[in-house]
Amino acid sequence: MNKIFVNSLRLSLCAVFTLQLMGCGTLMYPERRGQRGGSLDAGVAVLDGIGLLFGIIPGVIAFAVDFSNGTIYLPSRTHLGFLDLKHIKEVKFDPKHTSLASIEGMIKDNTGCEVKFDQDNIRLSKLKSLNEMKEQFANVERGTNERIG
Repeated sequence: MNKIFVNSLRLSLCAVFTLQLMGCGTLMYPERRGQRGGSLDAGVAVLDGIGLLFGIIPGVIAFAVDFSNGTIYLPSRTHLGFLDLKHIKEVKFDPKHTSLASIEGMIKDNTGCEVKFDQDNIRLSKLKSLNEMKEQFANVERGTNERIG
């Protein structure tokens, strides 16, 4: 009976420490590494806090690792996907005297990226301002396909 209890306790401890390791934000969200500050992710904080129930050392280690890596913070909302809204560059041109080919050239000149408007994954929208562009990207981020204007 004593041997069964000891083996059950060992198995339980292994399961608890494995679950605690899986709850660590560094393992759950490796793409968040390197963030500095922001809003805390409640899910990661709760999972790290559960480690405190099993002992001070596992919980403190989980918090220390997540804070030092920055994985306990939610991703910044200033970035919509890969678009950095703080560093948008506005390029003005006369749309009446500009072709799609010349716009493709302007994009390549200003960003270094080659774009072809005849690709299936490109959607063209006529927008009147930079704010409308930000709204359009926010709609895409939310998964809606609303057209502006």
